[in-house]
Amino acid sequence: MTIDPSDIPVVILAGGKGTRIREASEALPKPMIDVGGKPIMWHIMKTYASYGHTKFVILLGYKSWTIKEYFLAYREKTSDFTVNLNNAETEYHGEYGSEDFQVTMAYTGLDTLTGGRLCRAKPYLEDAPAFMLTYGDGLADIDIGALRDFHYEHGKIGTVTAVHPTSRFGELETNGSAVTDFSEKPDLNTGVVNGGYFMFDRKFLDYVPDPDGDMLESDALQRLTKDGDLNFYLHRGFWRGMDTYREYVELNRLWDTGEAPWRVW
Repeated sequence: MTIDPSDIPVVILAGGKGTRIREASEALPKPMIDVGGKPIMWHIMKTYASYGHTKFVILLGYKSWTIKEYFLAYREKTSDFTVNLNNAETEYHGEYGSEDFQVTMAYTGLDTLTGGRLCRAKPYLEDAPAFMLTYGDGLADIDIGALRDFHYEHGKIGTVTAVHPTSRFGELETNGSAVTDFSEKPDLNTGVVNGGYFMFDRKFLDYVPDPDGDMLESDALQRLTKDGDLNFYLHRGFWRGMDTYREYVELNRLWDTGEAPWRVW
């Protein structure tokens, strides 16, 4: 199956409070924390765009206006300009960002669980044959094109990227390329975990029927797993979630030293 990547939107979960990284996120929603002077979510979007995915649906919650304001004022934030204070006319100089992004901002509630957030995004996914989904706080050098091809070749409703963890969360039990159990907070580490970077056929929206409903990870994905319709794509390269201040510092160090593996653009 061949589908233009620009017809496959990327849904980004960006509504959480980031309480575990309070040192860097006290004044900001977690996806807006800077890595190399740009919000971490911008880096994620650039990765997807380098593989042709330029439509984004951002699911907002905590401090949603901060994210909205960033994109509404994107030109001002990324370009030189001269402003005439007498009449407020503004002249922009040079290129002000080459990102050909279409960004939909969807407020999905302050305390809504992840499954409920995706449910509330359905009006913005009505025309999409499939969609990508990820979290707004993790960076990787994942080959999105290979993930997309893998998803279509295996014919399941969902594909999750499996990674070797730097910390324990989202453990996957697997058989071949199929996921047999999806445990969000395991007691034991079996070697691969949920790295985000999902791809779903639009049928997956039937698994999140309640806008006030449950968790994507521990409920909807568990149901999909029990139906035998979740595969995993193994990523062996760089992957790092920004869960702690130490990880925030490390991601910035990698960018500042020119060693950022996720910079594929």
